Amino acid sequence: MSHDIKKSFKDVKLFPYWLDNAAAPAVERELIGPTTADLLIVGGGFTGLWAAVQAKELMPHLDVVLIEAGKVAYGASGRAGGIISTSVMHGLPNATRVFPKDLDVLEQFGHDNLDGFKETVARYGIDADIEWNGEMTVAVEDRHVPHLQEDFELHKQHGHNVTMLNREEAQAQLGSPLYAGAMWSRDRSGIVHPAKMAWGLKAAALKLGVRLYEMTPLTKWEDCGDHLIVQTQAGSIKTPRVLLGTGTASVGIPDISKRVMQVRDHVLATHPLTEEQLARIGWKNRQGIYDTRTQLNYYRLTKDNRIIFGGLVSYHFKGNNNPAADREESTYYKLGEVFHKTFPQLKDVGFSHAWGGPIDYCSRGAVFARRYFNEKVVYVAGYTGFGVAGSRFGALMGLNILFDRNTPERKLDISTQGPNWIPPEPLRWAGAKITFHAFDGADEQGGWKRAWINGIKKLGFPM
Repeated sequence: MSHDIKKSFKDVKLFPYWLDNAAAPAVERELIGPTTADLLIVGGGFTGLWAAVQAKELMPHLDVVLIEAGKVAYGASGRAGGIISTSVMHGLPNATRVFPKDLDVLEQFGHDNLDGFKETVARYGIDADIEWNGEMTVAVEDRHVPHLQEDFELHKQHGHNVTMLNREEAQAQLGSPLYAGAMWSRDRSGIVHPAKMAWGLKAAALKLGVRLYEMTPLTKWEDCGDHLIVQTQAGSIKTPRVLLGTGTASVGIPDISKRVMQVRDHVLATHPLTEEQLARIGWKNRQGIYDTRTQLNYYRLTKDNRIIFGGLVSYHFKGNNNPAADREESTYYKLGEVFHKTFPQLKDVGFSHAWGGPIDYCSRGAVFARRYFNEKVVYVAGYTGFGVAGSRFGALMGLNILFDRNTPERKLDISTQGPNWIPPEPLRWAGAKITFHAFDGADEQGGWKRAWINGIKKLGFPM
């Protein structure tokens, strides 16, 4: 690590930039005492909020209660990079891997989902700094370009408005000397302020009559046959149906942890770039960016021209949701070095915020729904880092299953098949540690690292 990188962090806050906002809404009161509901939603992130809004829109008569263990958006949803992607399956290559026979209809689900996303934002006047500028995948080495060309051809086959860029064209869009080419997907994708989006959905849910309680963790289940009693630390809810939008949080259902595991992503926010600094790199079209490193990085601009730069995935034993490493400045130095390698012309740009956040990783790499308590409970998760827009579809799929609605996705494997089992601890910890160590340097070193990653892929786990 260079001494210079420490200077970039001299006044950093170890807290999510998105949540460091004076416009954050007031926290709703905790649930105290017993109540009833036609539908209980657990989790105040994107999945839970989208479920609450869509449930009231589809079935206005429902009495809907949403409980959140902490504050709305303070989990994964308020810590994301905020790139809006079209696919509900973590992109076309992943959809091809998981559900190849359903590609066309899954693509249509993605288009319909983004159209519904836009309509909801307009209907409720949600101000979330959304820009529909598309997304761009950039090849950071010459040998990655053929793979990117394959992705381009796949997108073209499925009707996407995509453009393949050579080295000079890619660097004209965004001036990194690393870029050997790029694929720019222009439609139904963009960038959003994730916390403001969640807060806007919260306001919409309250307007629709959802009873929303924050600082209200689920503590216990009681299955009473035709209904459940859900206990919280100071109250209880009697309900016939529960939708869980709880990500990797523990909710007392052991099977969940066999299907998803929490990995930690890390993110930086720069100070706002001046016009002169921004001119050094271009980025006039302000696309969201993914690169082709094995240890993926993603980045985008904010409304005030900060760069949000994420990556550096890690795993902590038993999916620790509050690892000490996230609160140590040195954890982020390596990510800072990657930032400056990507944009060497921004050596004078420092970081204002650095934070970690959970990703609900599953073997299928995309959303799934799973039933519990004789189908009175549906759990929705597994976005594997692509839940900013996919969570709307996931929430709707979960509601359709919970209320046995006859909808198109109910007939497909996406609705009926869940992800593979993930080994328990300590095998999980050991496997994750080896895998993430292999990620670090696999592109340059190859050898056993590349062989290990290829082996994990063959076992069915998305990399």
